[in-house]
Amino acid sequence: MGSIKKVLLVTVVAVLVLAGIGYSNRVTLVLALAKFRADSVPVGPTQEIPWSTGPAVPERPIGERPPNIILIVADDLGYNDISTFGGGVANGKVKTPHIDQLAAEGAIFTQSYSGAGTCAPSRAMLMTGRYPTRTGFEFTPTPSGMTPIVSMVRESIPSNLPASRYQAELDESKPPYEDQGLPSSERTIAEILRDSDYATFHIGKWHLGRRNGMAAHEQGFDQSLLMASALYLPEDDPNVVNAKIDFDPIDRFLWAGMAYANSFNSGDADRFRPGGYLTDYWTDESIKIIEGNQHRPYFLYLAHWGVHTPLQATREDYEAVGDIKPHRLRVYAAMIRALDRSVGRIVDALERTGQADNTLIMFTSDNGGAGYIGLPDVNRPFRGWKITQFEGGIRVPLFVKWPAAIAPGTVSDVPVAHIDAMPTLAAAAEAPLPQDRVIDGLNILPLTREDGGESWSRETLFWQSGHYRVVRHGDWKLQVTSNPEGAWLFDLALDPTEQVNLADARPDKLAELAALLEAHHRDARPALYPSVVEMAIAVDKDLSQSFEDGDEYIFWPN
Repeated sequence: MGSIKKVLLVTVVAVLVLAGIGYSNRVTLVLALAKFRADSVPVGPTQEIPWSTGPAVPERPIGERPPNIILIVADDLGYNDISTFGGGVANGKVKTPHIDQLAAEGAIFTQSYSGAGTCAPSRAMLMTGRYPTRTGFEFTPTPSGMTPIVSMVRESIPSNLPASRYQAELDESKPPYEDQGLPSSERTIAEILRDSDYATFHIGKWHLGRRNGMAAHEQGFDQSLLMASALYLPEDDPNVVNAKIDFDPIDRFLWAGMAYANSFNSGDADRFRPGGYLTDYWTDESIKIIEGNQHRPYFLYLAHWGVHTPLQATREDYEAVGDIKPHRLRVYAAMIRALDRSVGRIVDALERTGQADNTLIMFTSDNGGAGYIGLPDVNRPFRGWKITQFEGGIRVPLFVKWPAAIAPGTVSDVPVAHIDAMPTLAAAAEAPLPQDRVIDGLNILPLTREDGGESWSRETLFWQSGHYRVVRHGDWKLQVTSNPEGAWLFDLALDPTEQVNLADARPDKLAELAALLEAHHRDARPALYPSVVEMAIAVDKDLSQSFEDGDEYIFWPN
């Protein structure tokens, strides 16, 4: 009997020890499970994309047909990452000459804003011209398992930031990632242009749903080459240089949970290996579209993944940018180089095929640069990061080149935003806007004319993510949060980098702008999908820097 008790005691102790080991290593175990799941999804070999092509000879002279339209959207591009505004990566060591040239040869909008401080809502506004108060597309969907894993990893990393607020029950009850998208009842710019006899093509990121009428090829694009997962190259590819960011829980999930895969006209199904480094491969495929459709109007939406994490560059770009420290900044600089090269190759293809004059190119980013990559200068001179609605999170480049209609060197200081992209591109194509719904955006092409759009008028822009709401009215900007309560009021005319909070000093302006926010949300449509986590984001420090008592932060519902 004593021996049985001894065996039972040893067994209990062993179970407790293993449980303790499992708990202390739970992050490693969970990330390993995420990698196992990612690796278990089949990915086929690289395939030739059967892009549709136009007639061999033009049906109408190029000057008698509407312009080709190319919308290029970078991901998480910092305002200071491009040298157009006098900046550039690594204190200007790495320039962006091709993007700079595109800007110089068209119109630069010096006060351009994304639709939100995160990607998916911004993309919904680019496609529809409508605020989340009308579409309900308010929060950024995350892949299966990402939210609880990121929350767990964040808790395991020493930080003085307040803990995340993760709601497991809501997470379990919300629709699958593939079904969280822009409703098919919304009208996208692709649908509007397709109905005006444009051939429509999508390449890259979508993030607006993958099935049930919400995938890109179901939302107006004739053909869609989709980013099905998130690696630029396989982690062990001989031509890749990786930079992992141990202090960033999002980065750690991406390395574990993502694969190297695209799909074509199938949403999330039938994955295959891309034909090279994503930024270059998607540019190669874009040029095939440009060359094959030069005799008919087309719309190409090139939605780059660069420069979003995971940080991966080609060895050639890594060597070309020179000896930059730290390592992650050098890889990031190399990724910027690839993005800039892509823009140059697109422009060269248009010029080589005689399409440049009658092609409108719009270039922007879905939001500002991310603080979680640990690079403090990406949004300089502005405060804040992606996942905030300070200027650093929502101030983005917007350049429009259209030689047939826009003079080189055009500059507009009028505030514009992503909701303006859809009506602007429709106006360029002389395509009618839908009459059965409100379009919040405006056509910004009048701002590129000699009179500077004297008849163009709008005073107010809005942003939102749950309880975190923002309004810009004239030069005044108010940010409010209710969990915890906070208010930041800035006069952007005198304080464009949001250094002096006037919420206490100007109660009149605070009340005026708060009333605008209340009116904007009075009849708002509820969010399509719930926010399942709120994360504390430091306003003035990137994630590599120590957060201290007294540092400002916001809670971002996502």
